Order: sequence, then structure tokens, then C-alpha cells
Amino acid sequence: MSFLELDRVGKQFGPQTVVDDFSLAVGKGEFISFLGPSGCGKTTTLQMIAGFLDPSRGAIRLAGRDLTTVQPAKRDLGIVFQSYALFPHMTAAENVSFGLEMRRVPRAERAERVRATLAMVGLAGYEDRYPRRMSGGQQQRVALARALVIRPSVLLLDEPLSNLDAKLREDMQIELRQIQRNLGTTTVLVTHDQNEAMSLSDRIVVMSQGRIEQIGTPQETYERPASAFVSQFLGKTNDFAATIDRTAAPVRLVAGSWSAPAPTGLAGPVTVSIRPERIGFGDAGLAAKIVTRIFQGNHFLFQCESECGSVIVIRQNDGQPQPAEGEAVRLAWRPEDMSLRGAGGAE
Repeated sequence: MSFLELDRVGKQFGPQTVVDDFSLAVGKGEFISFLGPSGCGKTTTLQMIAGFLDPSRGAIRLAGRDLTTVQPAKRDLGIVFQSYALFPHMTAAENVSFGLEMRRVPRAERAERVRATLAMVGLAGYEDRYPRRMSGGQQQRVALARALVIRPSVLLLDEPLSNLDAKLREDMQIELRQIQRNLGTTTVLVTHDQNEAMSLSDRIVVMSQGRIEQIGTPQETYERPASAFVSQFLGKTNDFAATIDRTAAPVRLVAGSWSAPAPTGLAGPVTVSIRPERIGFGDAGLAAKIVTRIFQGNHFLFQCESECGSVIVIRQNDGQPQPAEGEAVRLAWRPEDMSLRGAGGAE
């Protein structure tokens, strides 16, 4: 049974549809990410869950309770904003304590919960520190502690790591996931960062132009994109136009000098989608030439020109010799590593 449910939710601003027919069932303790470019409707959807915006249609339910007419403060939600929204005149402990005070939690219990929650996010000893004397990562931890100390049914995160530098953001992703798993709090994250979504999520909701493009685990959405948008947005990919050779036995899928047995029921036209790290150099396959070779430490990135257009190949740095720029190569991959989009039998 779903814990948080969005049932055909939509949002209009005048004639503009910002969110359209959004349906999602979130299990208790699950970590869900709304992923998409700016303007895709992910933040609007989060704000409707929080109660800051009213849906134009559809229903939002939490543990079977309809939230439509419930005020934001009474929805039992914890929220961390992109800006952190800390009170500058309050210490870390006072910021974290604020929600408990509003709920009239007794002073002794309040003090203990604030102390324990700050320790949980790695800020033991920072109780009396003001936000202006804290780093961005420390402020982010205070905001997270403030949201968690009230023990919310659902934690909502609106791009909470976007203001941090790359190394700190990566560290905070690990910490956030560990905290969420330890507490078992149902969590919804809004992000435009594909790596963040894949690192943190049990499932990803990929959005475009107010609609859901795909819902799946990080591996499912990456390995088997449901649309060209998902394929291109969620990491690098290579798309080839392919034809079906019905004169061959068995019927084959053909792109330039590459071919493979065609799945049963595939009608065409067909687009073959293959991730750069799944392509290797072999004795047979798609004819190509290395245009650019870039060394990136643990891997090489190759830009190739093939019979089917430009192709990006990523090969791990295993200490073995790699093709040079200008060298003719053959690009090969396993049939199970590609996904197909097209008419009839498309994935």
C-alpha cells in the first residue's frame, strides 16, 4: 500500500499547464527524486505536496488522508529549501528547536531532541554557533536537522545541495543517504542533477514539460530509457537510426556495418541507444575513426566519427594501449547493453 499518493495531479497558472496528470505512489521509507530541467514542473509538484500551492485537479493523500484542505503546518512534513532559510538571529540550536516550540514540546524533551539531531548530522558542539559563522555545508546540516527534529512523516528536499561546491556536495549526498536509511523517513527530493538523483534515490521520476517521462530505479532509467528525452537527459548516450533487414534469417537490425538479431515484433523505424561506457573496440562492428582522444584520469573519452554519425566512447584506464587519434576502429557492443525505441516491440 502506498504511503504518499499523488493521483492525477495537475496545476494550471492561467492558460499554462505546469503539471499535467501526475500520478505516483510512494512507499513508506522510500527515497524518491523528481529529476528534470528547469521549468519541468518538479518544484511545483513538491510545493503542492507541501501545501504551498493548491492542485488545479487531482488528489494528494498521505497514509490515506486527503491533504487537499490541510494547512501546510498541519501536514506533518519536514522541508529543506535550496536557500536553507535559517533564522540569522538564532543559533543552530535555536533554529533546530523552532519547530518543536511551535508544537509545544516540553523544554527538557526539546533540548534533548535538538542535541541528538545536531549530533546526528555531525554538528555536536555547534549548538551556539550562528549561521553567519558557519560554512555552507554546516548551514545545510542545520536546515536538515531542523526538518528532521520534528520527526516528519515525509521529508521534502528542494535542491538542498545545489549551493555547495562539488566535493562537499558529494560528501553530503553520502551523509544524507545514510541519515535517511537510518531513520527510514519517506523522502522526496527535487533536483536537476542526474548524478545526485542516481546516487540517492530508490526510484527516480524523470519529468519534462510538466509530465512524467519515466519512473524507475536509477539503474532501470539509465539502462532502459523509455524515451529520447530520458536517454539524453540521464547521462551521455549514443543514438543510431537502424533499419530491419527482413531478407536475413533470422531477421536482423542494421546500422551501417553493424547488425544484430532483431527482437520479435519490432516493426520500425528503430533507434538504437547505447551508453558510451558499453561500447568497445573490436574486430567487427560499426566502422568509425577516432577524431579526439581525451585522457580523464580513470578513463579515456573518445569522440568518433562513424557511418551513423558522431559517437562518444568511454573506456576505463586499465593500463592497456588505447587507439590514437586518426585511427580506424570498429565499435562493438553486446545486444543486451542497448535499448531500442521504435514502433512495435520498442522498449
